[in-house]
Amino acid sequence: MSTSPAARVVQLVNAQRARVGCRPLVVNSALTRAAQAHSLDMARKNYFSHTSLDGRTAVQRMKAAGFSGRMWGENIAAGQTTADRVMTAWMNSPGHKANILNCGYRYIGVGYATGGYYKYYWTQDFGA
Repeated sequence: MSTSPAARVVQLVNAQRARVGCRPLVVNSALTRAAQAHSLDMARKNYFSHTSLDGRTAVQRMKAAGFSGRMWGENIAAGQTTADRVMTAWMNSPGHKANILNCGYRYIGVGYATGGYYKYYWTQDFGA
């Protein structure tokens, strides 16, 4: 049985976090809804940005999906064909890596969609 791309990203994130002594992130349904919706929106509407074409920010999308936390973060990527490749790209980017390894986060939601110019769209939403 193969693992979904989103589930594989969560596995890889938690492996990276374990290396630096952070607790594993727990998949949160509201963050997953927000992340998946954003990846689908970018793929369908052919854009790549933390700000949706309707002007909503990542935090606004997470709150609208039902996440009520005190901390929020988002990583996006486009063009990487696999979860392993997108994680390599994020870990090679200081800002993205900082989100992944932020021990203050407790929850994660991952979105993955295909279509649009870049063919593959990824979103990680983090919260606490």
